[in-house]
Amino acid sequence: SGNYYNQGEIRKKELEQSCFLLGIPASDVTVIDHRDLPDNPAVEWDTQLLAAFVLKHIEANNINLVVTFDAGGASGHANHISLYTALRYKYCSFEIFILFLCLGCCVLVLESVNLFRKYISVLDVPVSCLLPRDALFILTEEETEQARRAMRCHRSQLLWFRHIYMLFSRYMVINSLRLL
Repeated sequence: SGNYYNQGEIRKKELEQSCFLLGIPASDVTVIDHRDLPDNPAVEWDTQLLAAFVLKHIEANNINLVVTFDAGGASGHANHISLYTALRYKYCSFEIFILFLCLGCCVLVLESVNLFRKYISVLDVPVSCLLPRDALFILTEEETEQARRAMRCHRSQLLWFRHIYMLFSRYMVINSLRLL
């Protein structure tokens, strides 16, 4: 629930506001508050438990596309990496792979890049276009501004370095993904 700094309730509301700006209704937002899945950048979550939650959500909502982090978690955040590990665990097990196929669900993994590439914003477009990937998303100026507005909804998390992130991070403009 985003309770690392005891701000879980605030962060839930911020998430709903952010999703609303992105066109996602609150009814489609699920916040999991489980004692074994603490919001903590240094804690790896239990793979099987998390995988069960994710699979249940996919099935219950007829989701056909999941976008997650890769093994680098975009920033090394252990919770982010745990999401990738859980999806890889479930997706790579034969029974679940068949279920994913039956559901028509595809999993895309966001490429983590090195610190230099992460903070060169649009200058990373030529590099990203040349490197292998399965999908490449380049946002328009309007889409980038919408993403910034959505990030600004997360006021409790807007520390000084996140303002720098919003200005210079390639992830605000360009995202390269590969199929799991």
